[in-house]
Amino acid sequence: MHPPHAGEAPALGAAALKPKRVENRRTAVWYLLIHQLPPQPLYLRAKIRQQLSRVGAIPLKKAVYALPETPECLEDLQWIAQEATAGGGEAFLCRATFLERRTEEILRSRSRKERDGDYQILLEELARPGAPTLPAGSAGDSLARARARLLDIRKIDFFEASMRGAVERRIGELEKRTSRKPASAVRLRRSDLSGKIWLTRPGVKVDRIASAWFIRRFIDSNARFRFEAGLRPAGPREVSFDVVGGDFTHEGDRCTLETLLLRTGVRDGSVAEIAEIVHDIDLKDGKFGRLEAPGVEQVLAGLLAGISADSQRLVEGFRIFDQLYRSFRKPSLSKKKKKSR
Repeated sequence: MHPPHAGEAPALGAAALKPKRVENRRTAVWYLLIHQLPPQPLYLRAKIRQQLSRVGAIPLKKAVYALPETPECLEDLQWIAQEATAGGGEAFLCRATFLERRTEEILRSRSRKERDGDYQILLEELARPGAPTLPAGSAGDSLARARARLLDIRKIDFFEASMRGAVERRIGELEKRTSRKPASAVRLRRSDLSGKIWLTRPGVKVDRIASAWFIRRFIDSNARFRFEAGLRPAGPREVSFDVVGGDFTHEGDRCTLETLLLRTGVRDGSVAEIAEIVHDIDLKDGKFGRLEAPGVEQVLAGLLAGISADSQRLVEGFRIFDQLYRSFRKPSLSKKKKKSR
């Protein structure tokens, strides 16, 4: 998918850059969305504002928003630009640097302030009277939702807001208090999962594509997928994945693919390596330091930008992960490649 208005347009207070990356650049590079919306329909402004907030876009001016230069941020802004133009507005995207470092610091400060606000709300929810003494089942469900919310905030916490550590420590403390056996401790037989319909959220990205690949290749070669999670409850023969409160989802600091690998008991070194790459791309915490992660992320960004249908994204994504799996099966490439620490 291409931005509604292609080209490298200069932005307010910024100098547009050529697509080629400049080596050893010390100035940060940003993606800017400059848009103008029509007076009608009224809901369009609210919709675009909500979408910008959801992806962590930082306001520079009333109609100018910035995000760091990453493939995922570019994709997010492209989708929002498409929504704006579809509603009768105008939207321009550009890659830019700022002439004054002070402007960069203002953007970083605004982003940290917004994320600190998100973390503070979550911390207050966790501190409500009686929350730590809930019955084991409801406490576990509440903590699972809190953990999922934390992961959502972390994905758009581009500059390490100060409140993040406090929330992580609080969730860790509450997890130790609950006596509920974690879902990750429950192993499932793969035969119990055959013949199921797998339900997930629409708009699949790296973790859902990789998880669906794992399901089709290692659990049920005839598995069917539906992209309706959140739109309706799961049916009796449906298994939900990568959704809050789903059957297989983020647990602790694991992505959904890691949870599937752990709970199904599949022991395959090549899949484990792929799971590490998916973790680093999806959670962006650098836990495994996989050198392959940026390249795989870039390839998937091209897939997501060019294909909007979820079913087709899975078809093409399976091919990518099949090839990646084969590369790790080769003896010469079987060793883990990680950044030196």
